[in-house]
Parts: sequence; C-alpha cells; structure tokens
Amino acid sequence: MPTDLTGLAPVADPGLLAPVWADTPVVAAVSDGAWLQAMLDAEAALSRAQARLGTVPAAAARVISEAARADRLDLAALARQARESANPVVAFVREFTAVVASEDAAAARYVHRGSTSQDILDTATVLVARRALTLIHADLERVEEALAVLAARHRDTLMAGRTLALHAVPTTFGLKAAGWRHLVLDALDKADQLRFPVQLGGAAGTLAGYLEFAPDTEPAGYVQELTEAFAAELGLTAPLVPWHVLRTPVVDLATAAAFLCGALGKIAVDVLSLTRTEVGEVHEPAPSGRGASSAMPHKRNPVLATAIRSAALQAPQLAATVLGCLPSEDERSAGAWHAEWEPLRALLRLAGGAAHQAVELVSQLSVDPERMRANTRLTGGQIVSERIAVVLAPLLGKAQARELLNEASARSARTGEPLADILRQDSRASAVLADARLTDLFEPEAYTGAAGALTDRALSRTPCSGDRR
Repeated sequence: MPTDLTGLAPVADPGLLAPVWADTPVVAAVSDGAWLQAMLDAEAALSRAQARLGTVPAAAARVISEAARADRLDLAALARQARESANPVVAFVREFTAVVASEDAAAARYVHRGSTSQDILDTATVLVARRALTLIHADLERVEEALAVLAARHRDTLMAGRTLALHAVPTTFGLKAAGWRHLVLDALDKADQLRFPVQLGGAAGTLAGYLEFAPDTEPAGYVQELTEAFAAELGLTAPLVPWHVLRTPVVDLATAAAFLCGALGKIAVDVLSLTRTEVGEVHEPAPSGRGASSAMPHKRNPVLATAIRSAALQAPQLAATVLGCLPSEDERSAGAWHAEWEPLRALLRLAGGAAHQAVELVSQLSVDPERMRANTRLTGGQIVSERIAVVLAPLLGKAQARELLNEASARSARTGEPLADILRQDSRASAVLADARLTDLFEPEAYTGAAGALTDRALSRTPCSGDRR
C-alpha cells in the first residue's frame, strides 16, 4: 500500500535530492523568505522614491519602510493565496498593507501606490539574483585563485593528453589547470557584465498609475526621475524603458548561471576521468566519512566533482526554459512570465552550490605527478608517434611513414613491445632513429610542445582583464 503522506506538515525544501546545493550559502539567498524580503524591500524603496519626488508623504514612507520585515508576514499563507491570482504579489500587497495599517492607517494608503505586481516581483527577482551572485562571485574568485596556484605549480608536470578517451600526445597538468581557470574567468566576466535594473512600468508599461498620483508633473521628466530614484534606493540601475515584456535581464541571468555551471562542470568531468582507479592521477579531498559507499567499504567516491557535474547537466535545460519565455505576448504574458521563476531560482541554486563546492575541490585537489608520468609510458612510446611520423616523413615520404607507424603501433599494442624497439628493427627507420641527435625522440617530456609557454600566457590573464585571446 502507498504511504499516507497527508499528515506531514509542509516544510521548506532543504535539498534532500539536491546535494549540489543543499546546506550551501546560496540556499538562504534564494529562499522563499529571501524573495519575500526582496518584495518588501522593493515596496519600501518605491515609497521612499515617491517621497523624494513629493508624491508620497515622507512620514508614510518611513512607516512603510519600518514595517517591511518578512517576519511580520505569514509566508506559508501567502504561498497558498498566490494560487488565487497566479502570482504572489496580490496577496502580499493586501497582507502588507494590513501590517502597515496596524501601525498607521494613513500610511497604508500609500503602499503599492500606482504600482503593479510585475514591478514588485521583477524588481525583487533582480535583488535576489544580485544578492545570490555576490556569494557566487566570491566563491568563483576563490576557485580562480586556487586554479592559478595549481597551474603555476604544475606548469611542467608531464601527463598524457587524451582525445576521445584515449592517449593522444603528451601535455602538462599545468596547462590543463590553466584552461580550467580560463573558463572560470569567462564565467566571472559574464557575471560582471550582468545588468541589475529595476522594473517600473505600471499595469502595461506606460507608468500611467504612477503619473495619476503626480498630476502636476511633466510626465517624461517625472517617470525618469521616479525610475532613477527607485533604482538609487535599491542600489540597482535605471533602465531606459520598462522591461516587463523585454526579458533581457532575466535571460542574461539564466544564461550566465548556466554557463557558470558548465564551466565548473568541465573541471568536474576532468577530475572524474583522472580519478578513476586505473588512472589515479588526481584525487578529491576526502575527510573521514565523505564519499563512503552504502555497500562497498573500500569506496571513497568523488562526491564534489559528481555534485558539480550534476549541476552542469541540469542547467542547460533550465536556461532553455527561461529562453523559451522570451517571446512574451502583449504587455504581460499569461504563463511565460510565471514560468521563469522556478527555473531561474533553480539555476541560481545550482550555480551557487557548484561554485561553493568547487572551492574545496580545486583548493584541496591532490595531484600525483609520478602517476601522471608513469601513465604516459603505458603505450610503449606510442604517445609520441605523431613526432616520429614527422621525423620519418622526409626520408620515407609522408604516406609511407604513416603506414610504417600504423603497422608498428598496432604491433606494439598487440605484443607490448616498445615502439622504439620495433622501429629500430625496420631498415627503413633504423638509420634515422640511430642518429645521436634524436636520443630523446621517444621521451614524452621532450614532446609537450608549447605547453609551458601557453600556461604562462593563460596565467597572464587577470580576473579584470577580459582578455580571452
């Protein structure tokens, strides 16, 4: 029989099925309570902005601002009432007005004066996103700093480059870490380029409701001054026009968060590949009890990289939902606006959780240079076959050199003989390979190309330079 769940009290989602963000700082920053407080902040700021311009009494604005505390409202009741209007603002305004009225009946007249639901909720969304991104940005900076240290420390640490899951040519771990850092800097740049504008348009984007309470003003001047005052009160920017159906700010937030998750996901998937038992080149930090298997005592699973990768896999679809809401009909959409809220919050949670876990992953990542070096020798010299082909081509011709290397590599893979020994047995190649100047021809260390120089070049990019060359 199915379990009866009717007696369970509704509780806030603590992230039982979301280990990537559970118990990380971003959870509180994007909670229902945070959104409620942001709506209150928007209402209070709007009253102060109108007071600046003389259309709301200063005393009323003070009462409204002092009453704008989330603990004075019943969050669960507001959530239930939101079903009656398909958005949380209608019930919120009614309940908040009652709170203000309990302090000052006259001041209650000025709550939400001339405004509309979307002005408050969109502005609250921007506030929540900015506050969450402040946390995320700080974690990303720590990730970047840790990766810079890894890249510099392992500038010349030899490892196998891998393409399509197989050994390709040698590279260095420093270059890999520098590449990870480059992606993180791209994510930081995208976050730094985000705009955080207030939304102020009234019922259909004309600000008519606000103007109705300012009859003795010049309309164009007043709406500009009101928008700028509203933005100044909240520390946000003033848009040129209302963006109630021009959803660029929300789409930019969603795509930046999704890119961030993907950038960190690249690091995570590389760590997962390199930490395999048979590879063993890097290892996550593993405090006592972390990564334990419920069945296998020997297991210490790479849980940080796993959680981060899970964020990267979820984020694109969530961002696509927000992008799908961009064609918003008329002056307010029936459904498209509403469909943005949860995906955007989910993206902020994922980005915040991934960034927070990435700090620990990269700052405490254990690197095994000896295992990396040993792994470059697993194929008996085949890892430098590209170089051998270039050396043999002038003597044998490009096609014949390639044919010879194909045959020799297949034999090496089949028998385990070193590629050098097989080639020295071939009269076509032996004369070239006997040249004393080519003694390091089969050494992986001698074929890392410009890896060191590229690492240096990547590390020359600073967090604020924006140089993506």
